[in-house]
Amino acid sequence: MNDRHRVSSGKEAAADAAGAYLLDCLRTALDTRDIATCALSGGSTPALMFRYLAEQELPWERVHFFWVDERCVSPYHEESNFGVTKALLLDPLGISEQQIHRIEGEREPDDAADRYVREIGEFFDLSAGQMPPFDVLHLGMGADAHTASLFPGSELIRDRSGIAAAVYVAARSAYRVTLLPRAILEARRIFFLVTGDDKQAALQAVIAGPYEPVSRPAQLFDREANDVVWFLDQAS
Repeated sequence: MNDRHRVSSGKEAAADAAGAYLLDCLRTALDTRDIATCALSGGSTPALMFRYLAEQELPWERVHFFWVDERCVSPYHEESNFGVTKALLLDPLGISEQQIHRIEGEREPDDAADRYVREIGEFFDLSAGQMPPFDVLHLGMGADAHTASLFPGSELIRDRSGIAAAVYVAARSAYRVTLLPRAILEARRIFFLVTGDDKQAALQAVIAGPYEPVSRPAQLFDREANDVVWFLDQAS
């Protein structure tokens, strides 16, 4: 392991380390710009990171929040990535609605994706073909090496033109909306937060195995991103 792969003793310590890194990224952005932007992922381990962040000082009124992906459920549903973030981070910090740019998972999947693309385009004032320059983007990884909602075998892994799209995840029998590869890759800084022994085999394959991003989607961002750091626990 090297400085790109930072191993902590347990999942709580890994989540705290990832949270400290995210704060550093935001502070760096705010040193030179009026606002900073971050894109967050969901899951149980990020919940620990959100609790850590909710206790930290930052000019949070200058930070805008986006999401890497979202399940197509109500924002009040227990599986809503936004809902978890709102309860553990946004509400405790008093983040205003003007700073929140969520994926409207309660809508039809294609409509939710289209609206999210428009929201991103208007916020960043993008021209045709441009991608959003998120200051920092947080990813997780599943035991199958999926990341965002880019699952093994998905045609979206090859997409380099779109910002976001709806995707049907057959293994979950559900729709999601996800940022697409180029929108993720063009973030200024990317970090993974991955914990648990169920991720061990996938993590080894992603980091040390042959480059096969269609079957190991997380490899795409490990190998092709300009600035990526992994926060891990010893179990992973």
